[in-house]
Amino acid sequence: MTRRSIGQSILLYAVVIFWCFIVLFPFYWLGTTSFKRQLDVLRLPKYVPFYDFEPTTEHWDYLLNMRRDVTWRHFRNSLIAASGGTVGAVFIGAMAGYGLSRFRYRWPKLNWRNDNIAFWIISQRFLPPALFVVPFLIAYANLGMIDTHIGLIIAYTMFNIPFAVWIMRDFFNGLPIDLEESARVDGASRWTAFMRIVLPLSAPGLASVSIFSFVFSWNEYLYALMLTNFNAITLPVYIAGQNTQRGVEWWYISALAITAVLPVIIVGLLLERFITRGLVAGAIKG
Repeated sequence: MTRRSIGQSILLYAVVIFWCFIVLFPFYWLGTTSFKRQLDVLRLPKYVPFYDFEPTTEHWDYLLNMRRDVTWRHFRNSLIAASGGTVGAVFIGAMAGYGLSRFRYRWPKLNWRNDNIAFWIISQRFLPPALFVVPFLIAYANLGMIDTHIGLIIAYTMFNIPFAVWIMRDFFNGLPIDLEESARVDGASRWTAFMRIVLPLSAPGLASVSIFSFVFSWNEYLYALMLTNFNAITLPVYIAGQNTQRGVEWWYISALAITAVLPVIIVGLLLERFITRGLVAGAIKG
């Protein structure tokens, strides 16, 4: 190796290490803060356990034992809303994406075809979510859906559909249509071909849509705040509410934040290979 290549390698490793530090340090700060006593949090920064401060599990004990029912209720609400929104978006996205990939549509008045329709669908995601808060509030109030799981599921499904349709359409475009035509020749209906041939081959795309839809729904705060008030309050709203007359309770926020982050990390690790394959296939073949 030449001096120049060695220098480039050192610089590359330095950049990677620095970036890893930037990305991982917030998680380290959350972890250490969740085990600090209140005085240790409020004093000068302390980062090294057993050296700068003596760890304690009192905050975890408070959240997971003394307030276990409350913490579990909000965790369950987030899980129900995120899972329901993900299932709805994946189902509708797969149906619509397949239709835009295999059929040819035309809107004569605007001279729109499949590409125009697909772009119009994804363009709905460009609009700021805050724009629809008041219409949702009025509609849900009239329908009696305020503070309900189904209300959050519908809202999350609607916001995830554009991304799901776009990704699945590109993925279906990359699948050879010959397999479906062979199945149709052998007597299979289009629905049978879709369920038994297309969907199994689309597992990477479905996984990509699922994880991104789940992460968005799990982390969503605005609509969970505006459309719930007690029974359906999700974990992000509960975390933001850790603010008393004494100020922000960072120790509880840190413990709850770790609790909220872990499911997303676990799902991401389990579906990592499918996510990569799905996004790459959609980008190359779409």
